[in-house]
Amino acid sequence: MPKVKFYSLWLSLICVIVFIFQSFISRFTDIFVLDSSHYLQIWRFVTAIFLHGSLIHLLYNLFALILFGLILEKFIGSNRFLLVFFASGILANVVSVNFYPVSLGASGAIMGVIGALAIVKPFMTVWAFGMIMPMSVAAVLWIVGDLIGVFVPDNIGHVAHLSGGAFGAAFGIIFRANHEVRRKRHMIEVPE
Repeated sequence: MPKVKFYSLWLSLICVIVFIFQSFISRFTDIFVLDSSHYLQIWRFVTAIFLHGSLIHLLYNLFALILFGLILEKFIGSNRFLLVFFASGILANVVSVNFYPVSLGASGAIMGVIGALAIVKPFMTVWAFGMIMPMSVAAVLWIVGDLIGVFVPDNIGHVAHLSGGAFGAAFGIIFRANHEVRRKRHMIEVPE
């Protein structure tokens, strides 16, 4: 089992600190948020991940990041976890800024973590929607909810969720395939 460095906890702490700055520093969010007029400021594709629109938005994301982040980090290792988190978050921002006036929040990155975990450990049981179910079933239910949300206008970045989840699932497929190759190599008997 890879050594866990608890990056999901550190990322959560960064989100909390940034939210405090957002709450008390005028125009802080405007400097770091991603919108269609700031495509060329590529650092905003990263900084927007750590911004949140409300305390509820932050709390939902912290819950999911800590829970699923720690689990994924345990199974694939801390460095791979960071790769999934940042790549899914950045790519979700690239996609979502074409659908929404602004993009902010860790949801795309977190859905990437969930997507990867659903592929890496599909039958692991989790508590979701008020019941215990396999991780893959929970992920499908979140996808269905976001698909419905795309067609029902609200203030949630469903496209960011879906794209982040898809990128995370792609990483999960790669990690699972690599794990299978390594497992098969160890099963081959060495001739004497």
